[in-house]
Amino acid sequence: MGAVTVITLGCRLNAYESGVMHSHALAAGRETVIVNTCAVTAEAERQGRQAIRRARREHPKARLIVTGCSAQIDPARYAAMAEVDQVLGNAEKMRAQSFLDTDGPRIRVNDIASIKETAGHLVSGFAGRARAFLEVQQGCDHTCTFCIIPKGRGPSRSVPIGEIVRQARRLVENGTSELVLTGVDLTAYGADLPGRPTLGQMARRLLAQVPELKRLRLSSLDPVEIDEELWRLIGEEERLMPHLHLSIQSGDDLILKRMKRRHARADAVAVAERARRLRPNIALGADLIAGFPTETEAMFETTLRLVEEAGLVFLHVFPYSSRPGTPAARMPQVEHALRKERAERLRAAGAEALARHLEGRVGGTASVLAETATSGHAEDFSPVRFDGLAPAGAILRASILANDGHHLIARAAA
Repeated sequence: MGAVTVITLGCRLNAYESGVMHSHALAAGRETVIVNTCAVTAEAERQGRQAIRRARREHPKARLIVTGCSAQIDPARYAAMAEVDQVLGNAEKMRAQSFLDTDGPRIRVNDIASIKETAGHLVSGFAGRARAFLEVQQGCDHTCTFCIIPKGRGPSRSVPIGEIVRQARRLVENGTSELVLTGVDLTAYGADLPGRPTLGQMARRLLAQVPELKRLRLSSLDPVEIDEELWRLIGEEERLMPHLHLSIQSGDDLILKRMKRRHARADAVAVAERARRLRPNIALGADLIAGFPTETEAMFETTLRLVEEAGLVFLHVFPYSSRPGTPAARMPQVEHALRKERAERLRAAGAEALARHLEGRVGGTASVLAETATSGHAEDFSPVRFDGLAPAGAILRASILANDGHHLIARAAA
């Protein structure tokens, strides 16, 4: 059987789908390298092309397949690279036949907008790990002016609840203690399904029907699309971890309007306050973009202040990257150096917020999922390093001894 190498760039969804592709390519039985590209920034695309060239040098005889969002959006660009044998779209990469059929066209990329069926594949390749991921939603129906991803992922499609429950049971039976529900636009879950179940209703049913599941997490949420059932779960269900990551992007109302987001600054603050009222020990993260077109220094500083005002601890900060074909690319651009400088200031504010958060936990205890013998995450997603060794895969009660500004230092109870 031929060796299979998958090189993954970008989001968690790409990482999970790489697991599916790895299994399909193994079954095909020949040496294969798959580069799963990302299109969210120009830098991500540059890294993808660099990875393709490096992969060909390291695997000169392998079949080299390029797929992912960048390949979906501009397949001809990758097909023109001498290193590439085949380009697959985001729908095609999930089909086992794509890896078995080596005599098909060099470019196999259909119109992703034509895909209407629910996201039928779920990743089962994470069985036995302490944490596993369930892709429960795919695609996005929104039109944020900076985002190219709908062109790569297509319209929103949801996985039926019954299939999610079945997959969750399989993962738990194989040793998974914590599941993370993920999607491109997770809070859009269910709008395309019969009865239009919400994300909160699905999560409640999942927890009820898989009582052996010890911990459940959610990936990024749109702050104004958190449904009332999910709010009730946040307040009532201890197995739903006290950690939310919010897709906020900016703290300035005019920039949010120009981004074509669906929330205002006040909405983000209100969501943070409500979450803390329901779950005082909750930790909040956010995606933020620095240097969006037309952003002035005063506008940027409103975003900077939001970090403290909303109590954001875990920041994912991106300098704005112009994506050809998006409305934002036609707006007056902020200089690249200024975008980078503002992103660094946001990251510094995030680092200070995280350090304060970690310091506040010193002297207490935490429930920690030991992902390795030396590290894991607390219930609020604080990174943990163990003072000594711990049984990997276990959920441990630990005493928090100190922090190093990036991790809690904890000792598992005897």
